[in-house]
Amino acid sequence: MLIKLIGLGKMGFNLALNMKDNGIDVVGYDITETALAKANENDIKTSKDLKSLISNEDRNIVWVMLPAGNITNDTIIELSKTLNKNDIVIDGGNSNYKDSLRNTRILEEKGICFFDVGTSGGVNGARNGASLMVGGPEAIYNNLLEDELFLKISAEGGCLYTGEAGSGHYLKMIHNSMLYGFMQTLGEGFELLEKSDFNYDLEEVALSLSKSSVIRCWLLELLANAFSKDADLSKIKDVVSSSKTTLNTIESAFELDVPIPIISTSLMMRLRSEQDESFSAKVIASLRDEVGGHKPKSK
Repeated sequence: MLIKLIGLGKMGFNLALNMKDNGIDVVGYDITETALAKANENDIKTSKDLKSLISNEDRNIVWVMLPAGNITNDTIIELSKTLNKNDIVIDGGNSNYKDSLRNTRILEEKGICFFDVGTSGGVNGARNGASLMVGGPEAIYNNLLEDELFLKISAEGGCLYTGEAGSGHYLKMIHNSMLYGFMQTLGEGFELLEKSDFNYDLEEVALSLSKSSVIRCWLLELLANAFSKDADLSKIKDVVSSSKTTLNTIESAFELDVPIPIISTSLMMRLRSEQDESFSAKVIASLRDEVGGHKPKSK
């Protein structure tokens, strides 16, 4: 099987290495010369441009691994103009599932099959075995892609066929939002440990809890690793960026009338962390003074 991989950034490059190690032929394309050179240095074949990547003789299987949004959508529109009937496009990025539904319709009009693949596990997963959430035509998944591609590059038990196109990226969106909640919980819990009267070694705590406790998880292993590099995290600024993924989840929750207070709060806390100052906190501090004479702290 030959995969034409568009996007050789951190995820795409490691995915290409993963494919190569598992006997999958891969040709990569990227707009940056640096990414192409790095791929060539690691014996990954590359194409000089998007047009020469496409064959008119054999069935093309194109894996798009680009940032979500306009870049991915524009690339898929371009592919819809150059690919042939029965070719396959796989979007392995973090696309909004609504974009995936629209891209499905665009490609189906040309007789091109589309798969949306939620990809989890980070760079390490892309390199050594990812968690894949695959939406798309079931017959093509079962007869062509499951054993020959997806199972080879996923972790053991880490490949899930989720149903029709759009379902893979919807699941990945919810996955990302749950991650926000998990991270927020760990942050609050470890802040309590750090500020308590007890002299905890937070690296040891995270490592121990990751082994056999009820809350054991990979995040605790990663946290232990972070503490091993910086015991009190003094080198890190207390700013946590966010993406539109969880906002999209909140919008979906409103559409479905499902309350998600933990996920919603975790996003609000990330937005708060990005503020240098909170005007709302100033308003509240002023009101406490006006109501009860509790003088606010001066700058």
